[in-house]
Amino acid sequence: MPLTTRKKAVKTTKNTDTKLFVLDTNVLLHDPTSLFRFEEHDICLPMFVLEELDNKKKGMTEVARNARQASRFLDDVVSDAPHKIEEGIALESAAHKNCSGRLFLQTSFVKYELPQNLELGKADNAILGVVIGLQKQQPGRAVILVSKDINMRIKARALGLEAQDYFNDKVLEDSDLLYTGVLQLPVDFWDRHGKDMKSWQKEGHTYYQIRGPLCAAFFVNQFIFKEDDTPFYAVVLEQNDQTALLRTLTDYTHSKNNVWGITARNREQNFVLNLLMDPEIDFVTLLGQAGTGKTLLTLAAGLMQTLETKLYTEIIITRVTVPVGEDIGFLPGTEEEKMTPWMGALEDNMDVLNKSDEEGGDWGRAATRDLIRSRVKVKSLNFMRGRTFLNKYLIIDEAQNLTPKQMKTLVTRAGPGTKVVCMGNIAQIDTPYLTEGSSGLTYVVDRFKGWEHGGHVTLMRGERSRLADHAGEVL
Repeated sequence: MPLTTRKKAVKTTKNTDTKLFVLDTNVLLHDPTSLFRFEEHDICLPMFVLEELDNKKKGMTEVARNARQASRFLDDVVSDAPHKIEEGIALESAAHKNCSGRLFLQTSFVKYELPQNLELGKADNAILGVVIGLQKQQPGRAVILVSKDINMRIKARALGLEAQDYFNDKVLEDSDLLYTGVLQLPVDFWDRHGKDMKSWQKEGHTYYQIRGPLCAAFFVNQFIFKEDDTPFYAVVLEQNDQTALLRTLTDYTHSKNNVWGITARNREQNFVLNLLMDPEIDFVTLLGQAGTGKTLLTLAAGLMQTLETKLYTEIIITRVTVPVGEDIGFLPGTEEEKMTPWMGALEDNMDVLNKSDEEGGDWGRAATRDLIRSRVKVKSLNFMRGRTFLNKYLIIDEAQNLTPKQMKTLVTRAGPGTKVVCMGNIAQIDTPYLTEGSSGLTYVVDRFKGWEHGGHVTLMRGERSRLADHAGEVL
C-alpha cells in the first residue's frame, strides 16, 4: 500500500465498511490461497513479507512449496494490472469470484517511527510499523494484522493495534464439536420411532426401517447405541430426513469373531472393527488418546484381510516424521530402514499380535513374523506424490500432524480396491502452526462424515494399562 502522503491514502478509504488486513509472511506460507480468502475486504502486503517469501522459496519442504505458490499467485494478480499498484489491484477473477477486495503492496518507506524499545531492521517490527502507518493514514477504517505467530499478535496488541489469527482454514472453532461417529439414543427412542417400523433379517444381521424426528440428525455409517435392559447397537445405512435404515453389528467382543486373535474390549472398539472389517468402507478415520487401541485394531484387521481373506495384497504404513524432542540427525540405510526408528508403535503391536498364536510355539511365531514382515511395508511420506496404490491396506499413523493439503495428497493415492485408515490424537500435534481446528485429520473427519463408503469413530476408553489410563487423566 502506498504510504507516501495522506492524499494518496484517501483514495483507499472510500468504503470504510471494508477492513484492511495486513498479512504476515507465515499466513502465506501456511496457506498460499489466503490472498483470496478475505471476500470484500482489502489486503496489504508489506515489502518485508515479499522479501521473506523470497528467502523461503528454495528447497523441497512444504514451506518452500507454499512460498513458491504464493509468489505465483501474486505474479498472476500483479501482472494483470501493473499500472494500478498504488490504487490497489482487484483480486476478483474467474477462479475467485467471491473475492471482491483489492491487494495493496507497500511502495514506499514508512516514515512513522516505532517505539524505541523495538529493534530496528527486524522483519516483524517493520511489519508492525506498516500497520501503525496505515492506521494513522486511515483513521476511519479498521486496519488489522493477521498472523499465525502468537508473539507477533501479542506485540501488536501491546502497541494498541488490532491483531487476529488466520481462521479461514479452521474446520471448527472448538474441537469438542467434532463429529464422533457415535450417537447415544434417548430412553424413549423406540416409543417415538417404533411406529410403522419394518424389520427383516439378512446374512446374520437384523435391519430396521424406522421413521421419526431423530432420523434427521443421523449420518450414514454413524453408530448408534442404547444401553438398558436390552442393549441395542446398530449402524445407519441410509438416512433421509424423517426415515433411516439401521443394521445391527457383528459382535467383535465375542471370541468366536476374533480378528487375528484380538477381540474388542469396549463399545467403541467394537464399532471400529465393524468399520475396518467392512469391505464396502474405503476410508476410516480413528481419533483417540494414547492407549485406546487405534494401531492394534487397525493392524489386526489389516493382517486378517491381507493374509487370511486375501482382500488386500499388502499393508502399507506411513507416518509424519516430526520428532517429539531434539532431532537425532540423518539415519542410514534404505527408505524402510530410515523409517524403522519411527515405527516403534508398529513393532510393539506386532509383538502383541504374534503372542496370540500360542499353538505354533517359538518356531511357529518366528515363521508368522517373517510372513507378516513380507506383507507389511513401511513407506515415507516424502515419496508419495504421483503414486497409486492398488488393492492395498494403507495406514496413515500420527495423521494429526498433517496439513489438509498433505492429507489430500495422501488420500488421493488410493486406487481401486484400496482401503485407507487415518488415525491420530489431535491433542498431540507437533507440527508448527497446526492446531486442533486446522489439522488435516480434523479436516477429513469433518468433510467425510455422512459419505456412504467412509466411517469415523472417536475412541474414548484407554485399554493399555491402569497406569497409562491414570496418566492420561491426571498428567
